[in-house]
Amino acid sequence: MPCCPIARRRALGAAALLLSLLSLLSLLWPPLANADGARLAVIDEHGDTLLNLPMPEGAGWCLAWNHSVAGFPVHDCYRHQRGRMVLERSHLPDFAAGLDHIPGRGRQVSDGRGGYWIEAIDEPVPGNAYRLRVGSPRVDHRLLFQGQRISLSDIAAGERVTIRLHRPLP
Repeated sequence: MPCCPIARRRALGAAALLLSLLSLLSLLWPPLANADGARLAVIDEHGDTLLNLPMPEGAGWCLAWNHSVAGFPVHDCYRHQRGRMVLERSHLPDFAAGLDHIPGRGRQVSDGRGGYWIEAIDEPVPGNAYRLRVGSPRVDHRLLFQGQRISLSDIAAGERVTIRLHRPLP
């Protein structure tokens, strides 16, 4: 977490600037357009929205982080499917520190580099949201979305957040 309120405001200001740029891009590049208005929001424990990304039907994103023991990157990848947040696949570069494939939950395939993907998990996330305690900069929880890397650790390290897919009310 940033050391003081000024640092936190600067981090939130940088995130707001990134969101403004993504919104501008959505006007210039139609695949970013969002006909149903769905958004992926990161909300802190006080109810403040830290991040609010357009998430059109069919769009996907990953939550990535560095494993706290082994240090390698781990990915959980989601997709907006018919109004639902669905865990589509996960990447695990090693079986270390309790990471393993659970038989019957997706299909394990090699990544060609000693790790593996668990494909076809296709599990809806209950309530289209989950809670996360954001890790330190060393863990670097980050959202990967349309070629962008947005570090949650830079704006909310040590905080509990909710990551939610939602549609605005009509």
